[in-house]
Amino acid sequence: MTELKGTIGRWQGVGLITTSLLGTSVFILPELTVKMAGEGAMWAWMLLVGAILPLALIFAELGKRFPNAGGPSHFVQLAFGRRLGTSVGMLFLMAAPIGTPAAIMMTFEFIRPLVHLEGSALLLAQLGMLAGLWLINVRGMQLSSSLQLGLTLAILAVVLGVSGGLSLPSGELPQFTPGVWGAFALALWAYLGVEVVSHLSAEFKRPERDFVPAMVIATLLVAAIYLLCTALIQSLPAGEGLAMVRLFNHVLGGGGELVVGVLGTAAGIATVNTYLAGMSRLGWSLAQEKQLPPLFARLNRHRVPALGLGVLLSVVAGSLVLAHGFGWGFETLLEAVNGVFVVIYLLSMLAAWRLLPGRFRLKAASGSIACLLFAWSLGGAMVYGALIFLGVWWWQGLRAKWLKPCLER
Repeated sequence: MTELKGTIGRWQGVGLITTSLLGTSVFILPELTVKMAGEGAMWAWMLLVGAILPLALIFAELGKRFPNAGGPSHFVQLAFGRRLGTSVGMLFLMAAPIGTPAAIMMTFEFIRPLVHLEGSALLLAQLGMLAGLWLINVRGMQLSSSLQLGLTLAILAVVLGVSGGLSLPSGELPQFTPGVWGAFALALWAYLGVEVVSHLSAEFKRPERDFVPAMVIATLLVAAIYLLCTALIQSLPAGEGLAMVRLFNHVLGGGGELVVGVLGTAAGIATVNTYLAGMSRLGWSLAQEKQLPPLFARLNRHRVPALGLGVLLSVVAGSLVLAHGFGWGFETLLEAVNGVFVVIYLLSMLAAWRLLPGRFRLKAASGSIACLLFAWSLGGAMVYGALIFLGVWWWQGLRAKWLKPCLER
């Protein structure tokens, strides 16, 4: 049993992709864009959809044609060689100790109104969440993908349900306000993570048939949910507290804290679950190429890299303990990690230019422009990602020139 098992269908793939993009942001980002751009927030989201679609389509096409647990690392290796491909894979793995704890901390912000957790109790609950995710993943992706499809449908049903209680803005074109570009830069956070499911492409039952439709359906579904939430918030009377909570209270007469708390927590857990699954498969792929220790290449009887997943969870758990010890918030961690993904996205678009037929080059170029927009919106936060990439690239060169020959003697 040296190969991953294909268990994911088209609609399960839609659930994985959708929940990994929605995360907890669906209950926060629409309100922030409305505060920045007012009526023009709708323009920000429509522009974002136009910018992100080529990026998503390219990742979908790459995953369809070259299904591999390495994801972007595999694509870049095919296009530019092993050193650069391995550097991309190691770069992605190095984001895990920072990005995953940040996502877990954000998830627990939705639990706070429901259950009072502070200090060591909060840390133990977060570590317990990691243990639960290990139990879900150790038997394969079929269970978690089915659960995440159900969560996607639940979020969509709730948002559609409350939309009947408010008067949506008229069908006239919204005004292009001065804050649109700032809101656009902020809204880009919603689609960070569009690449992660490419690591799971090898576990689709029929990647050549289902991967592209799953990516397209999920991307458009996420866009529709964000646009609808933004329109609903624009029609909501002013008030105190989180807008989505006030929205549910206004339409349903109460219970907003519970609804948003439960759905936000579940969506956050789903996002973390998808990332951990993708990273463990990437570790398996790199171990197959002898770039990581052999334990990352071991599969259990469900053909899941359980040992590699366990090591990854242990590293994340250690990062959570350090974050609590030093008092780091998720804002600090997020600023450090997002530049990593922009580097990965840009190199993937350049790889697509070389790997895909000529008719896809316009999409690859458009995706590259979208990456530059990401970089522009991140500003100084790009320094961390660039420095980490250069460090990994240097280490790969040193390893090939000096360390590997010494080990082979």
